[in-house]
Amino acid sequence: MLKKIFYGVRPEPFPALSGLLENRYKLQVKQNHIHYDKAQFIALQHLQTLLDYSVASDHYQRLPFAHKLLTSPPEVAQSVYLYGDVGRGKSMLMALFFEACPLIQKQRVHFNVFMLEAHAFTHQWRQHNSGDAITALANKIRASTQVLCLDEFHVTDIADAMILERLFRQLFALGLLVVITSNRHPDELYQGGLQRAQFLAFSEFLQTQAKIVELAAHTDYRLMHLKTLATTYYHPLDTHADEFVQQSYDELTNFAPREAGQLQVLGRLVTLSAVHGDIAASSFDELCGQALGAADYLEIAREFGTVILAGIPKLSPDKRNEAKRFMTLIDALYEHKVKLVCSAEVPAALLYTEGDGSFEFKRTASRLIEMQSEGYLQSKHNPD
Repeated sequence: MLKKIFYGVRPEPFPALSGLLENRYKLQVKQNHIHYDKAQFIALQHLQTLLDYSVASDHYQRLPFAHKLLTSPPEVAQSVYLYGDVGRGKSMLMALFFEACPLIQKQRVHFNVFMLEAHAFTHQWRQHNSGDAITALANKIRASTQVLCLDEFHVTDIADAMILERLFRQLFALGLLVVITSNRHPDELYQGGLQRAQFLAFSEFLQTQAKIVELAAHTDYRLMHLKTLATTYYHPLDTHADEFVQQSYDELTNFAPREAGQLQVLGRLVTLSAVHGDIAASSFDELCGQALGAADYLEIAREFGTVILAGIPKLSPDKRNEAKRFMTLIDALYEHKVKLVCSAEVPAALLYTEGDGSFEFKRTASRLIEMQSEGYLQSKHNPD
């Protein structure tokens, strides 16, 4: 909770933040967590400008009226929309910004989770109220958030497309500051979608409210990190298996904290152990030990460019249902060129050799082996 401000008492200023992101970026480079990239460094300057403004604006708003009369408000800075190819460091830069921002009312969330919560709120509101649900949602978000960081922004759903313009027009009008990461320029969002002409109004509006920054880095750091791993398929499930999974997650997310995520599929929620940008971490039991199906796995394959899967067991005949689900999962990941990092009890060829479907499983084993190859690792994620 922000401290109460009494008339005649000047609130304590936030510490000077000029150059803070640059210093933290250089420290990450020095600690060998990341490699210096000129394009990243340029993009970071736009985030620094927004950081400076967000803090100065908050400080100005908390000034007593008498002090406001003697102080000029800070020069307005635009929100930031950061886009570029997979693996260029967008989520890492957003994380630097978010961690450095001293405001209490800040939120960082994956776009899918944000939209799930938005649809859930509007549904419940309409059941119990007669007013405009989008206005109520905007007021609810703004009441608790000054700075919103939305990771992996994309639009494939007509329901999302129709809500975005109205919601963000109100959020920006209420003074919300936003940092967005995406693989696509706003003009390239929702290509081929239903009623796209209406959605283009949101794209045009977004470009008036946010600084559109292309992260034009040439190096795919995700691929580089994958290549530094001794393997992407670790076996057996010994005392080092968990260490391998955690190290892989740390390397690929630049040591991001593990935060669970959810996907909505046909009205159901699929929970994943950790989500960071377009990286998902899960386990065999979580994805194949319960009644998930092709639709769930296809959604995972569309949403995430890299999946870390822990604890794949050697499958026995009584585990034929789990084996079939695993086959469907691998098919979905393979077809969409998702990078797979996993730990398993035995080599891929020995995972399922007896039981119903074991003959068909040979194709899965073959794909698992191919997914470890440099050629596959260099392929581009295909979310469509």
